[in-house]
Amino acid sequence: QVQLVESGGGLVQAGGSLRLSCAASVRTFSNYAMGWFRQAPGKEREFVTAISWSGGSSYYADSVKGRFTISTDNAKNTVYLQMNSLKSEDTAVYYCAASTLYISRREADFGSWGQGTQVTVSS
Repeated sequence: QVQLVESGGGLVQAGGSLRLSCAASVRTFSNYAMGWFRQAPGKEREFVTAISWSGGSSYYADSVKGRFTISTDNAKNTVYLQMNSLKSEDTAVYYCAASTLYISRREADFGSWGQGTQVTVSS
């Protein structure tokens, strides 16, 4: 089991940027694919982005492609989500998650989850 702790959420104006961080407590961070999901009020949790354990592959939801970037720092056991050009529809609780698969965009493939961090974009 991987323990994940997100940080970096907050309130930002539309068009602004935020960077989320997710620190993992695990012996071998590079053995895990990492993903970010989000849940807006009244909606189901949805996939945002994922990166393979090698760092060589990544997936993005169409709604964030070109605006969000996922990256990892294996030395710090941390995954980041850089969010630019934020829109009001990006308002949600953002969760990071870890998977033992090479990479996935399916929520069911991620066995470890953080507690979430709130991102609010004001228009």
